[in-house]
Amino acid sequence: MKTSDFNYDLPEELIAQSPLEKRSESRLLLLGRSSGKIKEGHFYDIVDYLHPGDVLVLNDTKVLPARVYGVKSTGARVEFLFLERLDEKQWSVLVKPGRRARVGDCFILSDKLSLEVLEILEDGLRRVKLFYEGIFEEVLEEIGTMPLPPYIHEILDDQGRYQTVYAMVTGSSAAPTAGLHFTDELLKKIADKGVKIARITLHVGLGTFRPVKSQRIEEHIMHEESYRLDEKDSQLICGAKRVIAVGTTSVRTLESIYAKYGKIQADEGRTSIFIYPGFTYRVVDVLITNFHLPGSTLVMLVSAFSTKNNILNSYNYAIKNKFRFFSFGDAMMITEELDV
Repeated sequence: MKTSDFNYDLPEELIAQSPLEKRSESRLLLLGRSSGKIKEGHFYDIVDYLHPGDVLVLNDTKVLPARVYGVKSTGARVEFLFLERLDEKQWSVLVKPGRRARVGDCFILSDKLSLEVLEILEDGLRRVKLFYEGIFEEVLEEIGTMPLPPYIHEILDDQGRYQTVYAMVTGSSAAPTAGLHFTDELLKKIADKGVKIARITLHVGLGTFRPVKSQRIEEHIMHEESYRLDEKDSQLICGAKRVIAVGTTSVRTLESIYAKYGKIQADEGRTSIFIYPGFTYRVVDVLITNFHLPGSTLVMLVSAFSTKNNILNSYNYAIKNKFRFFSFGDAMMITEELDV
């Protein structure tokens, strides 16, 4: 399959630049998983499509304010995006511009934090050693900003809007954006209906948002991302009538664990699973997700859950009807419920 098979034309004005005032009032496109049937609503309508015995799986990762600027002794200014902790004092980081961050270079990021470049890794990443006073996460909270995607040009006044309301475990360099539509009130309504809520953790890193550069998608290599599923939540998922995955990160965690063990069980590890058409889903029954970038691994994942034609048709419908796209955009729910 060609990467270009998963492209579509998106008018720039449909790329959402800021979140809606009320999270759950985003529009919702419902898509029949097999039939391709389309129905419109609002995100809060998902309650009507969830039933007692269902288990809603949320990714509770919390985004680091991971974008920080540093200055070298020459005065050169460099942007660092913290991606993953390698040990207590070492991280992998994305650097812009990379030519200004060579091995041995040192940068001052604040009066409490500096770093040294130790190694150049694949894809232009750097392994760096940190020097800081106090607790690193607290220092980062003081000086860092949310790592909004490059297609968002507006300043985010409330940094908390790039976090889900249930974010708990710090470690992501991007938000699991399908979860941004939930409110505490909506989650309570879902629970009151008899739907169980399980949590997984997958820290979003380069693997999720790295573009596909190969012409044939089979040649693309995903970067590893760390995940965790505990015993209590694995039992909930195993007992579900239907598993409702919120976001592609929940999908990748669940399907990775099944691929590893042939069942769902408590697990902690790393995954580089790449899901595209031809993949057989073993765990997820319903998918709640956002609208994804053309030619991305995420469009391929949702195409594998339905069909490429169904997904591209639904995207074209969303474009024609002025849905908002990407991180702060509207949502879709792919379910067999529309097929009957």
